[in-house]
Amino acid sequence: MEKLNLVSESPSRADGLGRRSFLRYAGGVAVIGSVLASCSAPDEVVSKTPTNDLSKYAGARISNGITVNLGSGELGILNYAYALEQLEAAYYEMVLKNPYSGMTAYERQLFNDLRAHEQIHRDFFKAALGSAAIPGLTPDFSGINFNQRSVVIDVARQFEDTGVSAYNGAGKFLQTEAYLITAGKIVSVEARHASVLSELQFPNGNAFAGDTPIDGNGLERSLNPGAVLAKVAPFIQETITSGLMA
Repeated sequence: MEKLNLVSESPSRADGLGRRSFLRYAGGVAVIGSVLASCSAPDEVVSKTPTNDLSKYAGARISNGITVNLGSGELGILNYAYALEQLEAAYYEMVLKNPYSGMTAYERQLFNDLRAHEQIHRDFFKAALGSAAIPGLTPDFSGINFNQRSVVIDVARQFEDTGVSAYNGAGKFLQTEAYLITAGKIVSVEARHASVLSELQFPNGNAFAGDTPIDGNGLERSLNPGAVLAKVAPFIQETITSGLMA
């Protein structure tokens, strides 16, 4: 298996996205979000505060009868990260295939950037794990209304927040310096995603660094693998098992 710190630091597709697209569009998020929030459809209830409840978007889970075991130890953690990146990439692919009514050019570009970042993360873990990688997972987004802007953004924010708490919670199980360094690089990007989505959802507020993602000590919240897998299980058709600590 490749060492995970062998990621090129030279300019790349990811570098181009980060500098020329993602942050450029982030600057306009607050204004656009404020305008669109005031123009919500009559039947769309826009929450004013962040929530941390993915379960309300879970459909009648469709199981394909396949069980996927992540493994244990550091290999299990890497497959765990790979599974989460698969889910996030698949979500943004679905958002762009089914754009909600009124999606602006800014928002479309933002979701394009988020999708590209998650695809890069997903493909990186797949290549690094090699033959030890779990198979491709099948998402189940049947409970998500992709026609409703507030729902699409809320789910995206919660997936990103979950990803950040997952990386934070998994760090203590990593003993190889290379793996920990790479995980730190990826989680910082996930946190940027969560921040810009929070601002898009709750413009001109403090949701990007409020009480939902950050604890009373000013630290990002963390979750152990068992808690994270329980949160995302309704959105994956396979049954995920592992030897990871709960």
